[in-house]
Amino acid sequence: MPLNPKIAQILEMVARANRPPYHKITAQQARAAYAMSAQILDIAPLPMHSVEDLRIPTRDGETIGVRIYHPVEPSWAEPSPALMYLHGGGFTVGSVDTHDALCRKFAHDAGCAVVSVDYRLAPEHKFPVAVNDAFDALQWLAREAGTLGIDAARLAVGGDSAGGTLAIVCAVLARDAGIDLKLQLLIYPGTSAWQKTESHARLAEGYLLSAETIQWLFAQYLRDDRDRDDWRFAPLDAAGGVPDFRGVAPAWIAAADHDPLYDEDIAFAAKLEEAGVPVTLVRYEGMIHEFFKMGGLVPEVAQAHADAVRALREAFG
Repeated sequence: MPLNPKIAQILEMVARANRPPYHKITAQQARAAYAMSAQILDIAPLPMHSVEDLRIPTRDGETIGVRIYHPVEPSWAEPSPALMYLHGGGFTVGSVDTHDALCRKFAHDAGCAVVSVDYRLAPEHKFPVAVNDAFDALQWLAREAGTLGIDAARLAVGGDSAGGTLAIVCAVLARDAGIDLKLQLLIYPGTSAWQKTESHARLAEGYLLSAETIQWLFAQYLRDDRDRDDWRFAPLDAAGGVPDFRGVAPAWIAAADHDPLYDEDIAFAAKLEEAGVPVTLVRYEGMIHEFFKMGGLVPEVAQAHADAVRALREAFG
């Protein structure tokens, strides 16, 4: 399918801006550039009853931030379901701030709390720090839910891009730890160690997420190429013991047909289905990587948001 016209306009705007690509600047410069551009195309932030920033402990004795969104006043008599959300950004850029509007949208429309995790970024914190932070946050949420007005029996995990990868890992570790998740909300997640698919070849340049940028992001995050064989980095095809996915939470997967990750997202959905996991795969035609954060300019993104919200509402009952 051809590019959505508004998406094509965005790509033309990016090309005219002629800003240096991530692989030609430092990680710190890339973070600043991403933070500056993240709000430009996004929807307006919706009001919440409360937004609270907390610090929570990690297994290595440090702390990370979480931001908790409550669309309505928390009730300890009738606690809310909650989505733990992990932002995208190639494990190197992005934050709870860059994904604030999206988290507010999920909380407002799904009628659930959202716990957005500010896991530590590369290259200062290499693999598997982000993985450990993500699961530490999920364990903390399951343990402390009652004190937050959250129903520990109705938890979901989700994320976009690299955050989707972390959500997949959390779902497997949650199954093994006895944490009952109702849903994995996976928005164009990264799942493969090696970029050898047709969509990676066809969309290597000119569609926002370039082949060079992908490899640069991986170089920031991975200690060396041996980490590519760890399933916690590449849950689809890692050589180092891809886990049995039987019994993990049902998955809702958004795939964009002009995203280099498209083919690996389709393959991962099939892998989950082969393991007997209920999967809803939605293919968004004319869309690119990062399109969930372009709803301020692209009207069709509203439908994708609505689809994700419906999946959350159905999972939470």
